[in-house]
Amino acid sequence: MPRDGKPGFAAFGDCVAASTPLRSVRNDFSAVLLAGGESSRMGRDKATLDWRGVPLWACQVEKLRALTSNIFVSTRFAVPWRPPGVHLVIDESPSRGPLSGLTASLAMMETDYLLALAVDMPFITVSHLRKICDCARPGVGVVPVVNGKMEPLAAVYPKRAESIFAEALRGSDYSLQRLVGRLAELEFIREIPIAAAAGRFYRSLNYPADLQF
Repeated sequence: MPRDGKPGFAAFGDCVAASTPLRSVRNDFSAVLLAGGESSRMGRDKATLDWRGVPLWACQVEKLRALTSNIFVSTRFAVPWRPPGVHLVIDESPSRGPLSGLTASLAMMETDYLLALAVDMPFITVSHLRKICDCARPGVGVVPVVNGKMEPLAAVYPKRAESIFAEALRGSDYSLQRLVGRLAELEFIREIPIAAAAGRFYRSLNYPADLQF
């Protein structure tokens, strides 16, 4: 159960097309597409994989566009596929993985919340992401809990967590799991358990065989 004692939400229906408009975009939210992984297990840049006829990065960016116009794309270096109309955030060396992109995006954004989404999580739908965003409270973000484990790469972080992210980046422990656990203890984020039926949304693409789904 989450700390506020409320039950988690269940699956939110079938996959929604990324281009399907779902109400108006939210001006209090920014979003970051985390696309700075090394993709060593996949053997090539995951962002440029073909996913149902479009590059994976394009599929994910369009989902974020359905939710907000304030979009960052986090990468380790300048990429040739940079989407138009987004802010490209390049990790400072040495890259600390998603922590680098989240810290930089929180520092740059002018909104109350940051929605994070990993580029290799294509099964998550616009409607599911919107449900996650709707669970945020003033000054308090949201982290889904899937099979008992927090998922920091499809979560909402409040602007006021910026200093805690910056502190972690300056330190020696770059684990997002431990950082998110600390944010939950400080009540900067709420843990929202995800029903088993919705766990499929959080599957990631790690190996070439995963593209057969």
